Order: sequence, then C-alpha cells, then structure tokens
Amino acid sequence: MSEGLKIIAINRKARHDYSVDDTYECGIELLGTEVKSFRDGKISFPDAWAEVMQGEVWLRSLKIAENPFSSIFNHDPDRKKRLLLHREEIKRISRKVNEKGYTLIPLSFYFKHGRVKVELGLCKGKKAYDKRADIRERDVKRDLARDFRQGLHPPRGA
Repeated sequence: MSEGLKIIAINRKARHDYSVDDTYECGIELLGTEVKSFRDGKISFPDAWAEVMQGEVWLRSLKIAENPFSSIFNHDPDRKKRLLLHREEIKRISRKVNEKGYTLIPLSFYFKHGRVKVELGLCKGKKAYDKRADIRERDVKRDLARDFRQGLHPPRGA
C-alpha cells in the first residue's frame, strides 16, 4: 500500500462481470455529510455506473447512507455525483463509451491524501463462457502454485 492511501471499498463483482480495458483515477464531488459517511464506509454500489452528459461524467446508483448525526442538513442518498476528470480524459472516455458495448463502472473507492478518489473502469461485458474461462485459468494457476510449493519442501516424515 502506498503512502496516504486508504481503501474504502472494492467492486469485486465488476472484474468478474466485465473485462476492464482501461482505468482512470478521478475525484468525486461530495457534500460534507457524504464525506462523513465515506469515512465510516457506509456506501453501497453493486450496480453503480457512470455516464457522460454534456462534457461531464456523472456517477449513478451509488448509495451513500445518511449520517445520523447531521439532523436537517443531511444529503439525498440517491443523488447523482459528478466525477472530476480532465477535459481530454472526458473526450477520450466519451468516444469509447459511444462505441458499442463499453460502459463506465466504478472499480474501487479510496482516500488519497485525505480526498475521496474513484477508480473508474472502461469495461465491456463478459459472456458466460468468458467467465468460465477465467475461473478455469485461476484454478490452473492455483494448482501450479500448490505443486511448485510442494516441490520445494520435502515430504514430511522423509
């Protein structure tokens, strides 16, 4: 782990359901009570996605729980959040998303030097046979690693 980096949440399901072609680190525009909920880890994003609208990238379906200590100044948990990217990155992303099959999926949320960051993936959906191939490949790697480890150590009792 690098200095000043604290992981809040990782979207493991996204790497299973999508093949990630490119990733972008971007900031996220939050309200004060939303930051407090992020610090407590009270976020949910199983079906979150991002879209490019009028030169801006917006994150949808990210649920940030309300902070119980903030009374009437609480935020709307379902509001869309603006992602902060450079204009050239937004243009590049927009061109890719307009191609067939690409979508923007948040892969992880983390604090970097006290600011909330989002790792945004440019993804294409996987077919069922792609998922099975990935599982098979992971099992083969695990078996090879196990065999290699057993080959390094002599059997017990010898």
